[in-house]
Amino acid sequence: MSGKELGPSDLTDPAPSYELNTIPKKTESHPEAFVTDINGDRGEKAGYSGENQKVDGPAANMEDGNMHRTLKQRHMAMIALGGAIGTGLFVGSGSALSTGGPVGLWLGYIFMSSIVYSMMVALGEMAALFPVAGAFTHYAARFVDPALGFATGINYWYSYAITIPVEIVAAAIVISYWDATTNAAVYITVCLVLIWVVNLFGARVYGETEFWFSAIKVVTIVGLILLGIVLMCGGGPNHDAIGFRYWRNPGPFAQISIDGGDGVIGGAWGQFLAFWNVFIQAAFSFLGTEIIATTLGEAENPRKTVPKAIKRVFFRLVFFYIAGIFVISVLVPYTEPNLLNGSGNAAASPFVIAIKNAGIKGLPSVVNAVILVAAWSAGNSDLYAASRTFYALALERQLPRIFRKCTKRGLPIWSVVVTGLFGVLAYLNTGGDSAVTAFNWLYNISAVTGVITWWGILLSYLRFYYGLKKQGLTRDDFPYRAPLQPYLSWYGFIFLTLVMLFNGFPVFLKGNWDVSNFFVAYVSLLLFAICWGGWKIVKRTKVVPLAEIDFTTGRRELDELEALDRERFKVESKYQKFMSVLF
Repeated sequence: MSGKELGPSDLTDPAPSYELNTIPKKTESHPEAFVTDINGDRGEKAGYSGENQKVDGPAANMEDGNMHRTLKQRHMAMIALGGAIGTGLFVGSGSALSTGGPVGLWLGYIFMSSIVYSMMVALGEMAALFPVAGAFTHYAARFVDPALGFATGINYWYSYAITIPVEIVAAAIVISYWDATTNAAVYITVCLVLIWVVNLFGARVYGETEFWFSAIKVVTIVGLILLGIVLMCGGGPNHDAIGFRYWRNPGPFAQISIDGGDGVIGGAWGQFLAFWNVFIQAAFSFLGTEIIATTLGEAENPRKTVPKAIKRVFFRLVFFYIAGIFVISVLVPYTEPNLLNGSGNAAASPFVIAIKNAGIKGLPSVVNAVILVAAWSAGNSDLYAASRTFYALALERQLPRIFRKCTKRGLPIWSVVVTGLFGVLAYLNTGGDSAVTAFNWLYNISAVTGVITWWGILLSYLRFYYGLKKQGLTRDDFPYRAPLQPYLSWYGFIFLTLVMLFNGFPVFLKGNWDVSNFFVAYVSLLLFAICWGGWKIVKRTKVVPLAEIDFTTGRRELDELEALDRERFKVESKYQKFMSVLF
C-alpha cells in the first residue's frame, strides 16, 4: 500500500445527502466484508479479513435500520464530563483521602490523570479517523484480534449494565438523607422508570438530558472549589483559616493498613503502598471518560467534534478532579471518621464535612441534591453506553442479529430493552443479607473491567501505530494526531497493566487475606481471558499481522462524509461561534 490516502476528490460519482451513520453491510461477493452505506443510497465493497484471520466484521442491512447522527458537539462534551463526574468525586473521594492522606491523595489523582490522558488521545486519533459504532470494540477486532474485540465488548457491556442498578440504589440511598422511612423500593422504581423512559426516547433526548444534568454537576463542582478556597483562607462563618494545617497534622501521607485494619506498615514503604492504593482507587474514579466513544455512531460531524470533545473534556476533567481533590485534601483531615461512615449520601462527602465544620447551614442539602442528580445521570449514561456496546457487538456478528435492529428513529431497541432489564437487579438491595451480598459482588466484580477497556484501547492503538509504520503509511493527514507517540501509549499501557495486576494487592499484606476480596479483585481478569480465549478457539481467529491491518475500509466514505459535514456545519452566527468555543 502507498502512503497516499483516498479523499473526496477521488470519488467519481456525486455525493449523496445523508442523515444516518455509517452502516456496515454484508455482500454476496464478500461474505465476510462490510461496506459503508450512507442513507442506504450506495455502498462500496470492502473487507478486512486476510488468509490468516477470520473477521466477522460489522454486518447489517436496511431491514435492520440504523442509528441516526443526532448528538451535537455540546451533547458530546457534556456526556463525557457527566460520565466521569459523579458520586466518586462527591462522596467516594473521602475513602481515598482516608486511605492515602492529603498529599498521597492529590499525587495519586495527578498521576492517574496522566495515564487517562495517554488513553484518551490514543482513542481520539482512532475515533477521528474511523468514527464508527462500536469504537474501541471495533478497533480491537480490526487492529489486534477479533477475539479481543469480543472480549472487550462483553466486558464493557457487563461493566455498565451491572452498574445501572448500583446507581439506582445509590440514588435511593441519597434520598434517604431526607426520607429514611419510605421503603427504598418506591424510589428505586421511580428512578428505574425514568432511566428507561429517557433511553427509550433515543439519543437526542438522552443527550439533551445529560447536557443539563452535567451542567448542574459542573456548576456545583466549580462552586465547591471556590467555596473551598474561601474556607481555606478563613472566609467561612467561623473565620477559621485552615491553610495547610491538615497537611502538617495528622500529616501528608497515611500508612497502609494491615492485620484487618488493626495495624499499619510504618515508614516510607507504608506511605508508598498507601499512595499506590490511592492510585488504583483514582483509576476507578476516572472511569467514564471513554464513554464518549460509544457516541461515535450517533455524533454529528464526527471527524471534527470527536477530537475536539476528547481534548477539551480531558483538560476540563483534570481541572475539576485536580482542583477538587486539592480542596478536599486541605479542608478535611484524613483521620475524620465521617469519611468512612458508609452512608453513601452527603453525610460522607468530604465537601459536606468541610461545610459543616465551617458552620454553614443549608448547603449540605444542596450538595445532596446534586449527588442525587449525579447518581441518576450516571444510571442514564450506563444504560446508554452498555446498550450501544451491545449493538456494536451485534454489528460485528458476535451477537444475534436481533440486537442490531433499530427503530425508524435510530434507536437500537432490543439492545436497550435487554440491557435495561439489568436495572431490576436494584431490588436485590431491598432483600435479605444474602441478596445484598450478591448484589455487591456483582458490582465489585465489574469495577476493574473499565480499566481493562482502557488497556485494550492502548493495545489497539499501539498495533494501529506500528501497522501504519510497517505499511509505510503517514499520519500527517489524519483528522487528529495523538502527541508523543508511541511513547505516551507505552507509558499508559505499562501502568494500566500494573493497575490490573495489583488492584487487589492489599489482600496479600500481613493479616489482610480475604478470599472474597481476592476473588472480587481478580475474577474480572479471568472472565476477560475466558471471553478472549473462548472466542478465539470457537471462531479460530488469529492476531492480525501488522502488514495486513486494514486502514482502507470505510475511509473513502468517511472522507466523503467529512467533506459534506464541512458544508453542513459551517459556523456562521455569533451564537454558533460562541458555542463552538465553549464546547
